[in-house]
Amino acid sequence: MAKLNIVLYEPEIPQNTGNIARLCACTGASLYLVGKLGFALTDKYTKRAGLDYWDSVDLHKINTMDELLKANPDANFYYLTTKTKRKYSDIQFKEGDFIVFGPESRGLPAQYVTAETALTIPMKEGQRSLNLSNSVAIVAYEHIRQLGL
Repeated sequence: MAKLNIVLYEPEIPQNTGNIARLCACTGASLYLVGKLGFALTDKYTKRAGLDYWDSVDLHKINTMDELLKANPDANFYYLTTKTKRKYSDIQFKEGDFIVFGPESRGLPAQYVTAETALTIPMKEGQRSLNLSNSVAIVAYEHIRQLGL
């Protein structure tokens, strides 16, 4: 599988993070948890959602986005947001891309969302957003579809 890096910036809901960890284990994607988490990784809901997949997750805890960006200066970073019209399926993903998702209640800070790097998942007008773990799965499998298994 082509290497994919999933980044959760300040995730708030342990069940979402557990589900995403399980997805990463099953797809071979690395999982980066950045900034302040809204829960402890030892939280029973996080562990339960991830089941026995946690040992298979390439997990990284990073203090800040700047630290992650500095450690990967040549990588492509894409930021998922509802504040753009550019669809995730309109770009050509590459090996080693970082796909960044914001916290469930507020999304990503504006400083990371630029016209060149912002992507969205289309949805019905008037709806706020999709569930975080669903969004990660949609984009992760587009990456896999494009680059092959």
